[in-house]
Amino acid sequence: MGALLWLLIPLTAAIAAAIWGSWATRNRTYGDNAELAGYERFRAAMERPAAGSEAAQAAPGGS
Repeated sequence: MGALLWLLIPLTAAIAAAIWGSWATRNRTYGDNAELAGYERFRAAMERPAAGSEAAQAAPGGS
């Protein structure tokens, strides 16, 4: 009976490792499209000059 109890330790560890392995390799790409679109909007906003900045005032057509 004692040997069976000792066999439960590696069996439990193997089951826990299988659960962790399946969790670690899950597909996590479902939310990337929204994140990439938000990052693209952020980059576009950072490339535009600010409304009251010197760069906006020195643009062609300004005085």
